[in-house]
Amino acid sequence: MTDTLKSTKRKKQKPNLTSLSKRQREILDVVSEEGFAPIESLAQQFEVTPQTIRRDINKLCEHQLLQRFHGGAGRFSSVENVDYNDRKNILYKEKRLIAEMVGKHIPDRASLFINLGTTTEEVAKTLTGHKGLRVITNNLNVALIMSNNDCEVIVAGGMVRQRDKGITGEATVEFIKQFKVDFGIIGVSGIDADGTLLDYDYHEVRVAREIINNARNVFLVTDHTKFKSNAMVRIADLSEIDAIFTDKKPPLVFRELMQSKEVDLFVTEPE
Repeated sequence: MTDTLKSTKRKKQKPNLTSLSKRQREILDVVSEEGFAPIESLAQQFEVTPQTIRRDINKLCEHQLLQRFHGGAGRFSSVENVDYNDRKNILYKEKRLIAEMVGKHIPDRASLFINLGTTTEEVAKTLTGHKGLRVITNNLNVALIMSNNDCEVIVAGGMVRQRDKGITGEATVEFIKQFKVDFGIIGVSGIDADGTLLDYDYHEVRVAREIINNARNVFLVTDHTKFKSNAMVRIADLSEIDAIFTDKKPPLVFRELMQSKEVDLFVTEPE
């Protein structure tokens, strides 16, 4: 390989997500909350120049965390999720705290569904100290985590996705239908203002749908950025969830919606 080709390859590599500055992470939070943020508004909020904000946005766009628009930045595409390896690092500490909170609500010797997602994988890690669990999952990462625990792990059949080791497809859906468990632990890519739970992949959604249908208690684990986030495929209505575990108190419209639909809310962030 020539030096020119090597140089080109280096330029195309994504920077490590851990290299994001505190301001860049806060910009991501602002856009996640508002949907769109003008450059001038961000510059005033963070007391830096518009040129500095543009550089921050460029870096976040390189990670596919934001989408650049004229005059500002918005949430990433509603038809394609952020890369799995990047998602693992986004709000990692917050996801860990959410998972620890969920673990306190799962008793020993319970039966569970755990589906795809970086937050549900953190939940699996917190459950390794539980005794006698029976875990059914379509997530090979969860299966690997839980297989070292004092529990029984049942892995769904189907097609394995290379990007995140998720298992989906018709065989997976039919497999899930065979069980009725105590808890279903699911993640989502977005929650619409009308209470619709959303995701990107139709095949993944069908599995999540069956988990909801066949669990006595359904726990939704999600960080605060998913409220008002866009995704294309409908999973279910908020009323079909028993409890939501998140890291920050959702906007008032969501809290009122949860109350009207009798959905319990658990937040890791202190009042």
